[in-house]
Amino acid sequence: MNFTRWSARLPGTQRRAAARTEHAVPPDRRGEGSVPAARVERLTDDSPCVPAVDELPARDVLDRVPALVALVHGPDHHIAYVNDAYTAAFGVRPPGAPAREALPELVELGLLPLLDQVLRSGKPRTLKSRKALDGRTYTFTCTPVAENADHEGGVLLFATDVTDHAEAAERLRASERSQRETAVTLQRSLLPQELEQPDDLRVAATYQPGGTEAAVGGDWYDVITLGGGRTALVIGDVMGRGVRAAAVMGQLRTAVRAYARLDLPPHEILQLLDGLATEIDANQIATCAYAIHDPNEGRLVYASAGHLPILVRDETGTVLRTDEPTGPPLGTGGWIHTSGSVPLGPGSTAVLYTDGLVERRDEDLDEGIAALERALAGATGTPQVICDRLVRSAGVTADHDDDVAVLVLQHPARTGADGELFRNAALELLGGVEAAPRARAFASGVLTSWRFPVELHDLGVLATSELVANSLQHGTPPMRLRLRRTDRRLIIEVTDGDDHLPRRRRAEPGDESGRGIAIVATIASGWGSRRTPGGGKAVWCEFVLPKG
Repeated sequence: MNFTRWSARLPGTQRRAAARTEHAVPPDRRGEGSVPAARVERLTDDSPCVPAVDELPARDVLDRVPALVALVHGPDHHIAYVNDAYTAAFGVRPPGAPAREALPELVELGLLPLLDQVLRSGKPRTLKSRKALDGRTYTFTCTPVAENADHEGGVLLFATDVTDHAEAAERLRASERSQRETAVTLQRSLLPQELEQPDDLRVAATYQPGGTEAAVGGDWYDVITLGGGRTALVIGDVMGRGVRAAAVMGQLRTAVRAYARLDLPPHEILQLLDGLATEIDANQIATCAYAIHDPNEGRLVYASAGHLPILVRDETGTVLRTDEPTGPPLGTGGWIHTSGSVPLGPGSTAVLYTDGLVERRDEDLDEGIAALERALAGATGTPQVICDRLVRSAGVTADHDDDVAVLVLQHPARTGADGELFRNAALELLGGVEAAPRARAFASGVLTSWRFPVELHDLGVLATSELVANSLQHGTPPMRLRLRRTDRRLIIEVTDGDDHLPRRRRAEPGDESGRGIAIVATIASGWGSRRTPGGGKAVWCEFVLPKG
């Protein structure tokens, strides 16, 4: 094969430019220059002699190119030429042999279908960063060579060694994977290893970090039993990615658990968190929803700092969205948060989630929330089953581009024998000297009807007497005594109209009061107090029921 005829047909803007200026080169100057027999150009009297591209010795040029060059022709891609760099990399290749037999490196890399495509379409194609048989990594560019009367069309292969670049990229990816694994490990270690299980609720949660190309974020959730049958539920999302976001998340989650022990309303908890978020990192913001469930009220009281609405499906299957009130994210400062409420009675299910579950780049956020509402309306089963179904319905996979956290809670409708284990009894206290004896008699009758052991019965009556006496002495009307039993504990609670919270103190021998709360704290499994809406307070204690 005449390589000069092939090389003369190689495309190039320089060759065409030279052809257009050929008339500008004087006949007596042609052949002048460092390359013999090559036409030259001189644009001005002072410019250097430049050989015309049409008459450059193509074989000599390609033989010296550091890149790997091969020329094949015909539908079977017979070898027309390989340069010295190609021979050094893969060995001598016999001219005229078909590529399928003589170029095993191309077969290994799957380049033959690409050569067919280039030959058919007449358009160049590039295959990036493929590791060849010699262990090096190359980028292959395949350019069509037009056919003429003597020869069929061919393909020029130009392979650039990008091994150093590929290895550097792999080191970078390995470093990113290592950092991501560190962040994921930190994130998971900061999330609850096991959710607290309240008496009246069934809860489940799931967390899925973003895919391998996305750094882990700061999503978190928590379930906190407050005592007295109440439960706090939290979900949040720290803006940003990586270890820093996970670390800030851990600090906020720890702070939420500490603040929750104060048994404050949800909006006051967010107010405290807002100030703390600014102190942790003034440039970091986070969204958070904090809710409290009280089985006596059958409602979910919540506050939101820039977080997505909570979804609640009632016993009829209707899904409600808690759009208001919502304040700005934590860390912005200067905002007074407020609390709202939504019914959550027996048979209801609520879902708290982060934006990774519903936000998509090609969709409006409301569309994602509406799709989640539809999925929740048809999701049945345990909280964990509902968690999994909601994640699947949202199309979340292992390579999802954002973190996802979902918290599902159910307030089961209990009937039959199970319902007998969850009972309530209440008595309005009118005050006066007969209030304490009346409360003791009421408690004794209720605990007897609930068939509690004698020892627990007596302790319950004693705790009732002390809590009522404390309320009569230090509180104001209206007063109320409430007894509640679950399958795990007995809860005694007294409410009144005064917001002064009692505290446990050591009574001196001569003191006539101050021993009631100390007695309750000694005999009960736990006790506490909180302010109630409207300016009153509730004081409670609980006893763990004996197993069996």
